[in-house]
Amino acid sequence: MLKFTPILLAILYAVAMYRFSAWRTAKELDARSTELADPVLRQMTDRLAAALDLPRIRVHLYEIEPVNGLAAPDGRIFITRGFYNKFREGAVTAEEMASVIAHELGHVALGHARRRMIDFSGQNALRTALAMVLSRFLPGVGIMIANALTSMLAARLSRSDEYEADEYASALLVKAGIGTAPQKSLFAKLEALTNSRGGVVPAWLMSHPKTPDRIAAIERNEARWNGIKG
Repeated sequence: MLKFTPILLAILYAVAMYRFSAWRTAKELDARSTELADPVLRQMTDRLAAALDLPRIRVHLYEIEPVNGLAAPDGRIFITRGFYNKFREGAVTAEEMASVIAHELGHVALGHARRRMIDFSGQNALRTALAMVLSRFLPGVGIMIANALTSMLAARLSRSDEYEADEYASALLVKAGIGTAPQKSLFAKLEALTNSRGGVVPAWLMSHPKTPDRIAAIERNEARWNGIKG
């Protein structure tokens, strides 16, 4: 029984972490966000809603400066104040913002938002269990190995989700009559907008795929769809 104790403790830890993370995330978003009321972006979201046969798509403005969009586990879509400011300044077009919203809708529709919260909790639990087990055989380095293994797993799962959400967004943008050009043009801007240094991090540790890979995947999807139509 004792040899299974780390696994049982890890499972209990994962459940507790999931519940706490979901509660903390919802509380943070409630406290620091309001519904986005922009007439130009409302026209974009109305087009997306019509393509999905929905009466309306609500987007919330999250009052933080980093440029980002996110989907909450409860299905709400958020654009950060920093991203919205880029739109107001003219650095990002309304169509490009629509591509962000479509991407986050993809995360919700495909269950990524809730799964990410579960995965985050589970990965923390796995990290804890691995560290406990490996430290018995490799004192001093067991924790580092556990951290590296779980980080690699998290990055791979996250990149897979991003590709799936990109494909969903592409299909939705085409159906809404917006097309994928804004999606691809925004990817080309993201590094400058976020001041990222993606090239410093190994590709297998990046939580998002590299920009050229994402654009290439979108173009492959388009070619496949056009072939089906033909």
